[in-house]
Parts: sequence; structure tokens; C-alpha cells
Amino acid sequence: MDCDSWKAKLDIYLDGELPAEEMRAFDAHVRNCPSCAADALACVQMKRAVQVAGKQFTPSAEFRNRIRRKISSKPQSSFRRAWASTAAVAVILSAGVLTSNYLRSRSAENHVFSEIADLHVETLASSSPVDVISTDRHTVKPWFQGRIPFAFNLPELQNTEFALVGGRMTYLDQTPGAHLIYDIRKHHISVFIFPEQALRAGLGEKSESPKQLTFNMETWGQSSLRFFVIGDTSPADIDNLAKLFKAAATT
Repeated sequence: MDCDSWKAKLDIYLDGELPAEEMRAFDAHVRNCPSCAADALACVQMKRAVQVAGKQFTPSAEFRNRIRRKISSKPQSSFRRAWASTAAVAVILSAGVLTSNYLRSRSAENHVFSEIADLHVETLASSSPVDVISTDRHTVKPWFQGRIPFAFNLPELQNTEFALVGGRMTYLDQTPGAHLIYDIRKHHISVFIFPEQALRAGLGEKSESPKQLTFNMETWGQSSLRFFVIGDTSPADIDNLAKLFKAAATT
């Protein structure tokens, strides 16, 4: 398939709507085609810019209150109708507040997961995916000292199928963090680490990545840090690497 055919499916690929087999083929093509990788990177950056712009036009609390006051100021034909209307509005508002709070929480979580997926794709499409290139954890870990406001441990990979590629600094909602890249059977896995309290969306232990997410992902909080492991490899591989990081954090 030529590049024009790949690029025609670029938006569908970034939205995670291609069949699994085509997703894997597209991933492999992007890694080896500078032109398509550059287009994928530009699309990801545009997507993130649109998300930021969209937040600038969220209705303010004052605007919502003004609308509620206009609705409540309309005259009623009878006391019974007014009472019934008030009760109905109270029920609707109560349900609305609960629903709004739930959706706001889910929206914040989904935003984080979407940003993590974008960072992973952006790295795969980059010609320089890491700033420090080394398979030695004792070289990669010290590189982050003074660059990010926290420390972390990297797992020992001896007798495992994982290989450390290197690391780079990254940002999530303007929060600096560490981005490690690992390989397993020609699949790239990203591990992101951020300070838990600095993230705008509070992620609990039961937070789950969206089902429509193209990649497999696992996230957890440990030692005041938030970890994300994401990649197009199997859920078992993601879980095994996550377990290595969880064990390393306790040593």
C-alpha cells in the first residue's frame, strides 16, 4: 500500500477506529515512514490544540445561573402548577448536578487517558523518540535528576523479554514527568510517571482506561506518583511490565 492510501486513513487511525489488524499494520508503517510519521504528528498536535481551544468556550457558572433565574421568574397560573413545577425543577436539578459531577469526573479521566495515548503516538511518530538512549537503567534514571521534581526507580529487566530503549521528559496538563520507552517483540511500550497530586484529574485505584482506546493501558498510584503503561502489545505484556514497576517502587 502506498503512502497516499495510508494517509487517507490517518484520521481513522488516530481515532482508533481501524480494525485491529490494520492498526498494527499502520503502527508498523508509521515507525518506518518519515512522511507519514510527520503527518501523524501534525494531526495529533492539531487534535490537542482543538481540545485546548474547546475549553475556552465552556459556559460560565454566572451564565448558567442567569438562565436559571430567567426560567424561575416566569409567572405560573396557579399555586399547584407552581409547586409541581418547582418540585420537578428540583428533581431535575438534583439529577443534573449528580449527572454533571459524574460526567465531569469521567470527562476529566478520559481527557487524561486521551492525552497519554496522544503522547504515546506522538513519540512513535517522532524521529527522535528519546532524549537519553540507553539500555542501562543506571544511566537513564540519573539523567532525570534535576529535570523533574521527583525521583523514581526503574525495574531490573534481567530474565525478562523487555528491553529499555531510553527516556525523555514529557508534560501532562503542564505537569512535568518522565517518559520511558521499552521494547518487547518489536512492540513499543511507553511508561509515563507523574506526581499524583499535580494532576488535575484525580484518578482513583479503580480508574479504567476507555474501552474505545486503541492501545492497552494500565494505570495506578504508588508512592505519591501516578504510573501509566501503554502500548499496542498484549494486555499480559502491559500487566507484566506494570508489575515490574510496582515491585521496583517498593525497593
